[in-house]
Amino acid sequence: MIIRPLAVAAALTVTLPATAQQQGTLAQVQQHLRAAQTMTAAFAQTDRAGKTLTGTLTLKKPGKVRFQYEKGVPLLIVGDGSSLWFIDYSVKQVSRWPVKNSPLGILLNPDQDISRFAKVIPTGNPDVVSIEAHDPKRPEYGRLTMVFARNAAAPGGLMLQGWVALDSQNNRTTVRLTNQRFNAPVSDGAFRWNDPRNRGGRR
Repeated sequence: MIIRPLAVAAALTVTLPATAQQQGTLAQVQQHLRAAQTMTAAFAQTDRAGKTLTGTLTLKKPGKVRFQYEKGVPLLIVGDGSSLWFIDYSVKQVSRWPVKNSPLGILLNPDQDISRFAKVIPTGNPDVVSIEAHDPKRPEYGRLTMVFARNAAAPGGLMLQGWVALDSQNNRTTVRLTNQRFNAPVSDGAFRWNDPRNRGGRR
């Protein structure tokens, strides 16, 4: 096959600005993640079976997060700065894994360089930014695709709309956020929880 020099030049003309644009977009997302030190929001979480649960999200960097589910749902997810805890009060079961090893690690660590493991996903809408974070060397950490809306009033000019988390077993969870509020004071006490394995125990 003959490759014409003009065709190569045209391809480079198209490709290089796109790469620069992606780098600029990742830099803007990085700026948002570093600027948003705290966040509260209402969330709607949908699992792969289509079941949706709602609740309140509280986040404080580095490493702290709380998913407080709606009344009547005996589940709680809490990140205390180093560990992410999944508590099922209905069966008194507690699971733990390091925050950095979870798909949510990208949201909770403002110091990491996301350009090493994230890429821009085209959305077809200039007002919507989507990036996919995935470490090919650590597939067990899962994959997180975050969606942002451009908003000049939000940290870094971006408003986090939600994300899709895919774990190493291909379990997909979609989270949509509303009523987002950034950088208001959040007490560390918001990330304490009652341990169902010990009567009256708290962490």
